[in-house]
Amino acid sequence: MVRIAGDPFFDANDGGICNFKACFGRENVGMKNTAIALAAIAAAALTLGPPAAKAGTLEDVKARGVLNCVVNTGLAGFSFTDKAGKWQGFDTDFCRAVAAAVLGGGDKVKFISATGKTRFTLLNSKEGDLIFRNTTWTFARDVDVKLTFIGTTYYDGQGFMIRKKLGVKSAKQLDGATVCIQTGTTTELNLADFFRANKIEYEPVPIETNEEARTNYLAERCDVYTTDASGLAATRATFDKPDDHLLLPEIISKEPLGGVVRHGDDQWGDVVRWTVSAIVSAEEYGITQANADAKAKGTDNPNINRLLGSEGNLGGMLGLDKQWALRAIKAVGNYAEIFDRNVGPKTNIGMSRGLNAQWYDGGLQYAPPFR
Repeated sequence: MVRIAGDPFFDANDGGICNFKACFGRENVGMKNTAIALAAIAAAALTLGPPAAKAGTLEDVKARGVLNCVVNTGLAGFSFTDKAGKWQGFDTDFCRAVAAAVLGGGDKVKFISATGKTRFTLLNSKEGDLIFRNTTWTFARDVDVKLTFIGTTYYDGQGFMIRKKLGVKSAKQLDGATVCIQTGTTTELNLADFFRANKIEYEPVPIETNEEARTNYLAERCDVYTTDASGLAATRATFDKPDDHLLLPEIISKEPLGGVVRHGDDQWGDVVRWTVSAIVSAEEYGITQANADAKAKGTDNPNINRLLGSEGNLGGMLGLDKQWALRAIKAVGNYAEIFDRNVGPKTNIGMSRGLNAQWYDGGLQYAPPFR
């Protein structure tokens, strides 16, 4: 292998690692499809947002008796169906928490699978009541597409996965690579920005679902798969030989992932936002699935008492009863329980808490006060 002049990552004594195009002979394919892809995304965004939703989703959900929750088509650890056909995962647990708070049980959920392209249409057409589908909070989605983000349940960033046998050690060596990329996502835009900023080129291989990306990547129809780092770790965990694949060190974006409701649906947004906050606060206060009932009888901590309904009536302000948060926690546990059960170090995905640790442990998870 030859050293590429000007490569800032490697010096003359580094063993001569070269960049992707020079090593593997890829044609300088460029970014010929990028402008078309970006234009299509912009046009789609303009058509997705209807007028501000009228208040009433809370009443609709109560009357229906079922929460319609939009989730991924399938992403291990986050939202997927198990062998029995039951939806499981980090995102689906937040759906169940909201259902328990509003309807009395975490089983009162209809899961609606959606691609990156269809998720906002399903929400704004009112087929879905909310989205928990690894969705990034961005300016354009908030302001232009007219969505309301209720906070961040998972702090993430975009990365790259590649086969180890290709010998690539850095994303800056990917000049001329083919890249599997989900259309209608922020990852598509981040990818274009990264390659342009580093003056390298690529050929996109558009896909719509994570399973489609997995299939194309394993069939070597693309050299690289890029999405959120958590999604890459989850996908790699499903491979027969996960150790044959490498997550490159670069994280090229900020991806605050969380729940989404329709713009203008303020009461419903409050219900979803404060249910998530209850799950986060439960970890801080040491409330778990196992001890929630006991603590709901009253403690010496007024914060716990207000949260679980033995003191005051915060639920009444939301249009719910006093035990809404207690039901949510009993249905799925606190934030640590959700994280550890679905994607944590003891799972095959093996994610550490990192930025998703509580604020007092150096992370970014921080719930506003219940008072």
